[in-house]
Amino acid sequence: MTETRERFISAATKAFAERGFYGTSIAAIADALPYTKQALLHHFGSKEKLYAEVLKRISDRLMAELEGVRERALDPRDRLEETFVEFYRTTIERPDDTQLLMRELLDNKRRAETSRTWYLKPFLESLVDMVVEEPSTNTRSRHVALAVVYQLLGAINYFAVSEPTLKRMFGGEEFSKLRGNYEAELRRLIAARLDSEQ
Repeated sequence: MTETRERFISAATKAFAERGFYGTSIAAIADALPYTKQALLHHFGSKEKLYAEVLKRISDRLMAELEGVRERALDPRDRLEETFVEFYRTTIERPDDTQLLMRELLDNKRRAETSRTWYLKPFLESLVDMVVEEPSTNTRSRHVALAVVYQLLGAINYFAVSEPTLKRMFGGEEFSKLRGNYEAELRRLIAARLDSEQ
């Protein structure tokens, strides 16, 4: 991929995260860079195609990270826990991606009716497979496993996007303590959810 396309995708990710799909214009993305709106359209064709490329990039990264955890020599239970913890760490490191994914869930009502490609579905299905395949969870139903996955991802994403508000609400020092303990609490939540009766 060319450097120009990379710069467009990076600027678009930030803009879509801040303002959502409908609140972001091609012109605003181009204005953030030393390029014109026409240059952006030359590379992607439309705002919808650029947005799709941003979602695909995030999905590909998440799948690569999931595969990285799968390749480690861990038993299925530890692999499942480490997958969610790794997702948490990445979520904190990539706030624009996290906020964009949250906006996608909130702002997607019109596009959901006509969308033909769900870039995040393979990632969600892989997590569901891991929950179903983990012997100690007693979760053999895919819809229950999806509920487990969504609850855990929700706890991770909600915390990540709440950081600015929590810092202002409780102060930087208190938030630092919270963040310092969050991963341990997340591990307890994962264990409790996986151990609960299905």
